[in-house]
Amino acid sequence: MIKKKILIATGGTGDHVFPAYSLANYFINKNYTVNLITDERGYNYLKEYKNLNLKKIPSSPLIKKNTFKFLFSIHVIIFSFLKSLIFLLFNRPSIVFGMGGYSSFPICIAASILRIKSVIYENNLIIGKANRYLLPFTKKVLVSHKELEGISTIYNNKIIEVGNIIREEIINFNNQRDETIGFEKAKILVLGGSQAARIFAEELPEIFKKLKESGLSIKVFQQCQINQNEKLFKFYQDANIDCEIFNFTKDIVKYYSKANLVVTRSGASVLGELINVKVPFISIPLPTSADDHQYKNAEYYLKKGYGYLLEEKDIKNKLFEIINLIFKDKSLINKILSKQRQYSDKDIFKKLDVVIKKIINEKN
Repeated sequence: MIKKKILIATGGTGDHVFPAYSLANYFINKNYTVNLITDERGYNYLKEYKNLNLKKIPSSPLIKKNTFKFLFSIHVIIFSFLKSLIFLLFNRPSIVFGMGGYSSFPICIAASILRIKSVIYENNLIIGKANRYLLPFTKKVLVSHKELEGISTIYNNKIIEVGNIIREEIINFNNQRDETIGFEKAKILVLGGSQAARIFAEELPEIFKKLKESGLSIKVFQQCQINQNEKLFKFYQDANIDCEIFNFTKDIVKYYSKANLVVTRSGASVLGELINVKVPFISIPLPTSADDHQYKNAEYYLKKGYGYLLEEKDIKNKLFEIINLIFKDKSLINKILSKQRQYSDKDIFKKLDVVIKKIINEKN
């Protein structure tokens, strides 16, 4: 029996890379032949996974700020497109799966020219630029949530809501969770995205110190940039706050199992993971995110009752009050947990399997 071939194309940010890895791993285990193409950033995240057939292409947004940058970005895009075309000619897959990000764009366009079927996936609450440009050329648009903004109604027939593509260890997480974790002590996990958030290490420690001085028992697990490790650890040591400092890790699940509250950026991947592991969170969007998509993500989860939303400019003025209130009034955190328990992405891969097989087997 000839194996079906899938090519997965993804941009290099955590929001794109980790769902792409999860998808690739699932289809590898289902006996598909899987190639995964990404840019330099994505390659650096994924190169340690030896089971992946990983390829690298350059990528660039279309930069219009000045003539030189515009011409350079055009050059990179054309080069990536030609490289994608050659790769697809010699490794013709049954389907191309675009996960978003600029490096997925040339692959999906090349697939369209070669009449190779493609689908795209969007896990944010406003469609990304690369995916928006690809709408006319793709068979289907798979989305995490049907409330997605930015898609013209002429493409409504292409939209399929599938949920969040998350790692299998996240799906199985509740079987491992320490059920003895209560809310008598604040066990706060701080996440700043795949690049870490410098401002979290600069502003949050003083707030945690104030919480301890107010009488709240607290432990902090904080992700930071490598050059912040020493200063951050010394601050918590001087403040007599129990802490674990860490940098980017692929084993984030072990920290989920220790925390009863998360302070995080608002990337679609991390928020999708948090509602599946059932940990309450305070979401602080990156103000400079493209199309303000992180704010859209956080706003959606706030409206659903899955967590809190706090803008970065309000960290110093409001974060103390929010955390203090959460651990004084346990009904607030229980209300969030109740909402989160009603949501699950445990069937995500079964849904994707059905969709992919159907598209591959279609006659046109």
